[in-house]
Order: sequence, then structure tokens, then C-alpha cells
Amino acid sequence: MLKVRRSRLYTLWFGWYSRRQFRRYFNTLRVFMEPGVPEMETGIPVIFYGNHAYWWDGFWSQLCTEEFFRQNLHIIIEHEQLTRHRFFTRLGAFSLDRTNARSALQTLDYAAERLTFPSEQQNALWIFPQGRIEHIDKRPLFFFNGTAGIVSRVLQKSKAIYLVSVVSRIEYLEEQKPELLLSFRAPLLVTGQDFTSSRDLTSRMQQATECHLDELRVKVMTRSLEGGSIVIQGRESVNRKVERFRKLLGMAG
Repeated sequence: MLKVRRSRLYTLWFGWYSRRQFRRYFNTLRVFMEPGVPEMETGIPVIFYGNHAYWWDGFWSQLCTEEFFRQNLHIIIEHEQLTRHRFFTRLGAFSLDRTNARSALQTLDYAAERLTFPSEQQNALWIFPQGRIEHIDKRPLFFFNGTAGIVSRVLQKSKAIYLVSVVSRIEYLEEQKPELLLSFRAPLLVTGQDFTSSRDLTSRMQQATECHLDELRVKVMTRSLEGGSIVIQGRESVNRKVERFRKLLGMAG
């Protein structure tokens, strides 16, 4: 497996690069966050888990970490993908190879180690349990059990762990460029007493993500977006430039 080789310089560069890309390709990046997420106890590790519907999913984990949290960011990426883009290990990524059972177990152990090592900052892991990109509205969702396996291992070393559902949706609304919407649910604190089995926890996570995605879809359909914070405002699109030009002509006339 490929392990983390974190670099402060790479992290700073990638933060700048990500923001540049979001401004270029999206009208806005809007974040909905329920109470309790920024206030998580830093001594308890957290796993952010979510749907995997877009190529962009790996990008905004770093952006959200910089914008909202003071955390040691880790993210699991498929071994084949990470082999082609090894620079992500400089940002906190490590690999998972589901075709190799022994290697996959090593990844779960390594994830638990990264989440429980002593640190003044909160240890965080971002993971997409679907394991592959699937359509945003596919139902039912299928989650692999790896996330629950990591939780089980963490609870052998830590009193508790947070689980935070994060979902994303890209939609074209009134602008030429699409909107990227991210939604964070309130943290679920899991202790050893709460953990019954990996299968049960995986099922609960699947159901939570399905409900969370449906809630975000309703927000989009009803245009109830006022509760979100605009983290990034994209560059002015062609339609806005045309509108501005027409207004100028009208003023001149």
C-alpha cells in the first residue's frame, strides 16, 4: 500500500490550486453545515463519509479542511488511482487495494493508526464507501464495510469516534456555470457500547446518506439555498458579462 508522505508545501500549493479550479468551473461552492460540526471535540477522531458521484470529490476535502476545521487530513484513494497520482500522498492520501485482501486489511489498520496517533489537532479521515463513482440518484446505495472496519479498530484504542455524513451535488440553476453544493450533517458520536457490528453500522451509514442526499435534492428543487454559506464565488460567466454589457448600453442610451 502507498502511505502518507505529508508535505506542508504541497498542501499549500494544492489549496491554492483547488480554489483556482473551483472558481474557474463553478458559479459558486455553497456549504450547508448543521450545528455541532465545527465544535467537535478535537481529542476525538472523526470520519467524514459521503457519496461518490463526481470526479471533483477528492478536491473539496482539502478545501473544507482549510475553511472550517483545524485537522490532520487523511483520505483513502483506490490504489490504482493513487499510483498514477502519487502527489496526493503529500496531502494526506493513502491507498486501498480491494483486489488484495491482505493489503486491504493493512489499509484498515493503517487508517486506525492515523486516526489515533497523539496530536494537538483533530485526526480526520475522508472516505467514500461506495468505492467507485455512481450516479447521484442511484438507489439503494451500496457501501463497502471498510469504514465500519476502521471504526471498530479505532474503538479499540480510543473512547469514541465521530461519524459525519457529507454529501455533494452539482446542479445547473440560473447560471451558465453549475453550482457545487456540499452538506454536512451533525456529528454522530460512536462509542464501544454503541458499536454492535460492522454490517449494522454500514447499513446505518447507507440509510443516513440516502436520506441526506434526498434532503439536499429537495433544497435544490425548491431553491431553498439561503441557509448555505458561499465559500467560493466563481469567475464571472459569459451570460453575466453579456447582462452587464447590456445594462451599460442601456445607461449610455
